[in-house]
Amino acid sequence: MKAGPSQEEIRRHNLGTLLRHVHIGGSMSRAVLAERMGLNRSTILGLVSELGSAGLVREELPRETGRAGRPSLVVRPESDRVYVLAFDVGVDRLAVARIGLGGIFLDRREIPMPPEPAGADQVAEALARSALDMHSTAQHGTHCVGVAAAVRGMVRRPDGLVRAVPYLGWKDEEFGRDLTRRLGLGLPVSVGNEASLGALAEHLRGAGTGCQDLLYLHGDIGIGGGVITGGQLLHGDGGYGGEIGHMVVNPRDGRPCACGARGCLEAEAGERALLEAARRDPTATGREAVHAVVEAADRGDITARAALHDVGDWLGVGVANLVNVLNPRTVVFGGTLREVFLASAAQIRSRINRIALTASRENLRLRVGELGDDAVLIGAAELAFSEILVGPLETLARAGG
Repeated sequence: MKAGPSQEEIRRHNLGTLLRHVHIGGSMSRAVLAERMGLNRSTILGLVSELGSAGLVREELPRETGRAGRPSLVVRPESDRVYVLAFDVGVDRLAVARIGLGGIFLDRREIPMPPEPAGADQVAEALARSALDMHSTAQHGTHCVGVAAAVRGMVRRPDGLVRAVPYLGWKDEEFGRDLTRRLGLGLPVSVGNEASLGALAEHLRGAGTGCQDLLYLHGDIGIGGGVITGGQLLHGDGGYGGEIGHMVVNPRDGRPCACGARGCLEAEAGERALLEAARRDPTATGREAVHAVVEAADRGDITARAALHDVGDWLGVGVANLVNVLNPRTVVFGGTLREVFLASAAQIRSRINRIALTASRENLRLRVGELGDDAVLIGAAELAFSEILVGPLETLARAGG
């Protein structure tokens, strides 16, 4: 007969669960925590005391109550004392952030991408230099408990090997290991796909908060995707789940895709397809270029409107197929697809209504991301926080707490 969990395992689990509640949900009273965790108040008091002694949470009066009488103390995460470092390897820029427990940005910097060809070692060096400068400005007594990076490419689990980043020419790069060595903080750098991490961020803190089944589409130089099912991020066998941009939607007459196939969603509805259809300078890529097309369409530019119509049509085909396969409750459009969706929502909805099964789409919600350009950084931070939310005291001890 298999033995149940020990008291120590239960305690460790409860400490992590309580810390996760205040990390994601913000400050809350012991009474609320007891209700959400299904534990009695004396147990909650013990857990809060233990986390408080470790410097992970604190109790204080709420800032605003709106009620008469003596307010109850609330438990808050120690955002200024416990933080992670998060990196976003973008198309034309790099972003570094120091993010405190509770998802609070303590510092954020953008640095230019190294000159072409921007190899993985050059990018790691630029990120490490900026992060170490940021880390050095943290006050005495603070603790970095995790590091994570987001890249626009395929990342293998569980070792974080970057299998491919097409726009940078990376192939089978041990980017996380290199960045770990250059930082020298004694913390391994976790690496994830940017769209998957964007999905995690919007699920926990953005447009998909409270939604257990979510599809996230991220537009940049291509189209990436992340899937939340049953409240968990879908990885797939090797970690390559969510390569939505390479779902073929137009096999017969499709445009060539960077992956070698034809008619991929990315090729038909991505940035380059939009700019080509709008007859824009193909070298003028990026968010500003997409915004210029949307702005021109708003002013009545017929060519820009037609381009957004075509892209919206293919985007709707792709989403409809995914709705039939995954049956999400919410579809969130992030990155440059946020603007594209707002400009071509009618066309996208029309395609979904014609193609998706009635039962699969009857409760479907289409949303734009709420976290803006920070979605990927926030997702990387959540990846970096994952260990301390499982074993708070052990992780803090390894970080020197």
